Amino acid sequence: MNDIYSIIKSPVITEKSANQGMTANKVVFWVELKANKYQIKDAVEKVFGVNVVDVNTQRVPSKVKRLGRHAGRTSIRKKAYITLKEGDSIEELVSGGATK
Repeated sequence: MNDIYSIIKSPVITEKSANQGMTANKVVFWVELKANKYQIKDAVEKVFGVNVVDVNTQRVPSKVKRLGRHAGRTSIRKKAYITLKEGDSIEELVSGGATK
């Protein structure tokens, strides 16, 4: 995983992530399943030009979804909660811009 743009997939735009962004200076991203915290920190710092204080990750398990009589599963995903240094922010997420 040498490409930093393949580590960060997309921002998580939910009410909970928006509240954390305003109160605790955190942003939330969907990230590559095999990426570790050091790779995520490096990718966010290089792409957005901010200082990362802490990275917490969470693996989101798959769920069974049904469509009529057919059953399937959603894919396993990984979420990264990134704490930014006081005073830093990522404006692309607020204005609705893309991650690349």
